[in-house]
Amino acid sequence: MDSDGPPSGTAFVATPEGTALAYGSLVFMALLPIFFGALRSVNCGKSKNSSDMPETITGRDAARFPIIASCTLFGLYLFFKIFSQEYINLLLSMYFFVLGILALSHTMSPFMNRIFPANIPIKQYQLLFTQGSGETKEEIVNYEFDTKDMICLVISTVVGVWYILKKHWIANNLFGLAFALNGVELLHLNNVSTGCILLGGLFVYDVFWVFGTNVMVTVAKSFEAPIKLVFPQDLFEKGLGANQFAMLGLGDIVIPGIFIALLLRFDVSLKKNTRTYFYTSFLAYIFGLGMTIWVMHTFKHAQPALLYLVPACIGFPVVVALLKGELTEMFSYESSEEVLPHTPRLTHYPTVSGSPASLANSMQSSSSPRRRRNNPPM
Repeated sequence: MDSDGPPSGTAFVATPEGTALAYGSLVFMALLPIFFGALRSVNCGKSKNSSDMPETITGRDAARFPIIASCTLFGLYLFFKIFSQEYINLLLSMYFFVLGILALSHTMSPFMNRIFPANIPIKQYQLLFTQGSGETKEEIVNYEFDTKDMICLVISTVVGVWYILKKHWIANNLFGLAFALNGVELLHLNNVSTGCILLGGLFVYDVFWVFGTNVMVTVAKSFEAPIKLVFPQDLFEKGLGANQFAMLGLGDIVIPGIFIALLLRFDVSLKKNTRTYFYTSFLAYIFGLGMTIWVMHTFKHAQPALLYLVPACIGFPVVVALLKGELTEMFSYESSEEVLPHTPRLTHYPTVSGSPASLANSMQSSSSPRRRRNNPPM
């Protein structure tokens, strides 16, 4: 979590009201994709349609992820130091323009299904793009959609154009929320041990790159893409044209979020009609994020949110499991038993055959089955 500095030499001092509104809004926005993404992950895991099935993160993936994330982060840092920031962000804006439209369209799809008038006929469409012929023929794009998906895409495209032209913080947040919700919904940890490995590794990653170097903060402030949620601290003074932002990286939402979603699926597997571990971890996330904000506000320095979120999100549920005598049951739960390995095909937005869980990787993956690869959080 961080706060953008002033654009000029005059230091900006936020009012207490502006600061409270900004951080309160960030907390609220962070909770939305976690809560609804976790609920959707349960239905996603139960789905009989292969196009709606998630991808599973294994222990090996989790162990390698902090290393891959560190290399990617440092690579971005070097790019911003060597090349013009303007041209890099122009390229990234176009890339995330496409991904944002797809993510927002997929996010809106369930709501559109509920409100779409029953008297309007629904037509089915398919866009198929292949490479090669005969036995070497590969699907590059297999996009199946209907009338409702078309409407979602049109609305999402309007938001995308707004973002490209204005870079407005509201459009940024709409895309950021869509990315986060898709990540929590479609990225599944296979068990609690894997979750502990992933969160533990990224705990070290976040602390090192924020406290040990200026790399994380530099990239976060230079990277003009919806990979963070922002909210202005000068909203009362400048209205919707405000430009002094507090920010929260999507990684600080998605990484704890997929662990919280795993605990919700564990709650469901217990068949006790309770959501003890989900609500415990959800409250733990609020506590950890609150600690992050308090420390940052007190010491006036950017904070690695995972420093506070990881111990809270792991520690609270483990303590509850110990008290309930369900610790062994928790660590023996295998989410992957409910989901058969496969290579999904998406029906709600275009994909380059591969990972629906990571929208960024879906534009780069091959048609052969593989496990998830994901971009690092910022």
